Amino acid sequence: MSETILEIEGLSKTYPGGLKALDNVDLSIRKGEIFALLGPNGAGKTTLIGAVCGLVRPSAGRIAAFGIDMAGDWRSARSRIGLVPQELATDMFEPVYRAVSYSRGLFGLAPDKDRIEEVLRSLNLWEKRDDRIMALSGGMKRRVLIAKAMAHDPDLLFLDEPTAGVDVELRKSMWQQIDAMRARGVTIILTTHYIEEAEEMADRVGVIRDGRILMVDDKAALMARLGRTEALIDLAQPLSALPDNVARFPVTLDEGGMTILYRGGDGTGKGKAEVADITKALTAAGIDYVGIDIHESSLEDIFVDLVEHRDDAGSSEAAA
Repeated sequence: MSETILEIEGLSKTYPGGLKALDNVDLSIRKGEIFALLGPNGAGKTTLIGAVCGLVRPSAGRIAAFGIDMAGDWRSARSRIGLVPQELATDMFEPVYRAVSYSRGLFGLAPDKDRIEEVLRSLNLWEKRDDRIMALSGGMKRRVLIAKAMAHDPDLLFLDEPTAGVDVELRKSMWQQIDAMRARGVTIILTTHYIEEAEEMADRVGVIRDGRILMVDDKAALMARLGRTEALIDLAQPLSALPDNVARFPVTLDEGGMTILYRGGDGTGKGKAEVADITKALTAAGIDYVGIDIHESSLEDIFVDLVEHRDDAGSSEAAA
């Protein structure tokens, strides 16, 4: 098993007035992985990131990064952590190069012109290095935030909605840079509203709601365990009832008798195989069908189901 780079135990945060943003969160992050933290607005994602990055003071719990207890030696651990915030909070009047160089100096590192140039070129910002940040497009401003976070060569990088408000082409380019960072050994924790990005990029996924972790699992294992197949089979003629060789499957007949709805499988391909068996059973029973529409669960489908329907919060935390 990979080395643990971040360990969070019993982390809670209650704001004045009684709002509980984090509720006894346990989470372990492995070195070199991309971890996607998913949850609806107000779930506690940004508060969790802020607690690790020293922007939010926890009410209870322990955070250890790189084996360092952050309550005892916060500066040593924080110097190895980068943060790309959700909000475009930077000095808009500063030129790009100066802003990125300043971020490196904040962590006590000596100036390194070659490294700053490498970072800016990797994000297609080199030609904009003398431009004031306020003159850049929204997507370029977000690239500057990533450059500022990368300037001190962090081992752990937080990306809080890094592609929000960015067009599709720029989003793909930014994800290429994120993948390149992971290839260099950087551990990445991201939140995103574009769940298809998490599905494509993440090694593991965590789901948070109301300040509590609902589950943490390897992405492939999560989709295999909770994935489902849905199929609509349109019939040539209406049926009043399903024949026994079809009714043994997890199917229902719509009220008009013209469509069979299948819901089953387990994310491993079992569903598609059962749909094929259903069509064979229909043919054997002399029942004609005119169309089949099959849908496999995406990570977004699983996420929505967890957030909207799961009340057994926290029962899967051991999967971390």
